[in-house]
Amino acid sequence: MKLFSAALISALALAAPLSAQQTAPKAAPAPAAAPPADEGLSGSVTDESEWQDLGIAIPTFPTNEMLPTAADGGNTEALGRNLARVIYGDLKNNGLFKPVGPDALPAIPYGEVAAPAFANWRGRSAEMLVQGFVKSAPDGRLTVGCYLYDVALGSELARQGYVVKPEEWRRAAHKCADMVYARLSGESPFFDSKIAYIAETGPKGNRRKQLAIMDSDGANHRFITNGQATALTPRYSPDYSKIAYLSYLNGNPRIYVYDIGTGRQTLVTEGKGPTFAPRWSPDGKSILYSMALAGNTDIYRVPATGGASVKLTDSPGIDVGGSYSPDGSKIVFESDRSGSQQVYVMNADGTNQKRVSFFGGRAATPEWSPRGDQIAFTHIAGNLRIAVMNPGGGEMRYLTDSWQDEAPTWSPNGRIVQFFRTAKSTGRTGIWQVDLTGRNERKLNTPVDGSDPAWGPVLP
Repeated sequence: MKLFSAALISALALAAPLSAQQTAPKAAPAPAAAPPADEGLSGSVTDESEWQDLGIAIPTFPTNEMLPTAADGGNTEALGRNLARVIYGDLKNNGLFKPVGPDALPAIPYGEVAAPAFANWRGRSAEMLVQGFVKSAPDGRLTVGCYLYDVALGSELARQGYVVKPEEWRRAAHKCADMVYARLSGESPFFDSKIAYIAETGPKGNRRKQLAIMDSDGANHRFITNGQATALTPRYSPDYSKIAYLSYLNGNPRIYVYDIGTGRQTLVTEGKGPTFAPRWSPDGKSILYSMALAGNTDIYRVPATGGASVKLTDSPGIDVGGSYSPDGSKIVFESDRSGSQQVYVMNADGTNQKRVSFFGGRAATPEWSPRGDQIAFTHIAGNLRIAVMNPGGGEMRYLTDSWQDEAPTWSPNGRIVQFFRTAKSTGRTGIWQVDLTGRNERKLNTPVDGSDPAWGPVLP
């Protein structure tokens, strides 16, 4: 079920959105929300130097009337500042822009949201301006409007509106940040998404590992399992409704699917031997996993609802870590059949298996980009580093340079890679992410240590 709508709010009079080519906004009698302009800046930001110094001002979102709300802050006035803070955090942590948030900017009156005082913002050297508003309805729901302006041209670039329950206010902020990011960069959005990971506590030799989920910025953290059984390697289903993960209880490996909406868990398969790395097919109908039997580890496919498994590999050695290409036609995996861990690619039915990594060292935990153009993996040559290459094994390059970085997972737009890092001195683990330039790296805040991250798709 959709938690809010991004649509025209018909109760308010509204001017039509302007395209990027227009030089002045049409007058609007009151702040309102509308669908975004369809046009976007063309191209993909690979060399991001032109964007790193793009100044974006994000003042507090005003309200037409200060009313109590169950959302954070307690009233619509405080919520307007919190909304702007989340948008600022999203755009700042992305590393592409240079935003200035509401705590460093003067507040604007409600009437200025749809009619900005461009001269004032030019005086502050702002190149882009994100303004918006928040209103509370009698039923408690919130209406949030979001506008993006080009300050130099004095023009509106995009606008959207959202109707959201108080407890989901952060999603409106993430959607606003997504609109700004997509409109300015030409890239697909990713802020309104969630991350599953393994929360780790306890001493180094006896770690308690629980399944946990959180928003892309670390907010709304929640533990899914109680830690009685060790949880490993979670992955979101393509429709975001479920999480597949590996559970070990009393040494018995089982693959479960957790239904996020109902909280129910379904047993998919119980391995006869050590079992690893469940991964969804792009259509959500099946799950890949690896199982060790009689000294050999192979990759299997099983229906997501449970049933008979199909064996896809049958080579002497260890084959693990299958990850589908976005179109579902191929699978990337790791195998030591050549004598050391390397990356292989095969057709989805297991045919045409071939090695693609030939650059020295070992290669493990490969995962295909949502765009289909790259594969992220763990490169092992002394230290463990996150690297990427094209599907044919060429153009390998490092994204990180630390002691032990592993298990990459892609953002929904294929521009950022998340992974977990183990500290050399303490053995403690944390969730980190880095963009494809390798320059913008940051650690996500989690209440306990974290490993095995899995980034889900953008929420509907």
